[in-house]
Amino acid sequence: MILGVGIDIIEVARIQTSHERFGERFLRRILCPGEITYCLSNKHPAPHIAARFAAKEAISKAFGTGIGRHLGWQDMEIARRDSGEPFVIFHGIGLKLMEVRGGRLSHVSLSHTAIYAAAVAILET
Repeated sequence: MILGVGIDIIEVARIQTSHERFGERFLRRILCPGEITYCLSNKHPAPHIAARFAAKEAISKAFGTGIGRHLGWQDMEIARRDSGEPFVIFHGIGLKLMEVRGGRLSHVSLSHTAIYAAAVAILET
């Protein structure tokens, strides 16, 4: 059974501007260490950062909480399988929220161009 569905789209330039302005402090606020390593390993990191930003927003919408008091940026991580398929790792409050809501599975899909990044998240019981 579907627990929640979320979607988000963001302009890559918005994320790139924040990254240029605030540097590593911005990255550490919204991304987990493994996400930072992956994004910065790409020639053009901004679309990859933006896709993870969008994914976390989509996940928070699937929970119905948004990002804030009930779910933070560091409570979820977007990792990649060897095939390149993204998947969600929940930490802290994210893990507890999944347990409390009876969530067993999460799905995430990312897409990006030079201009936009988008993500869809589905949570299942």
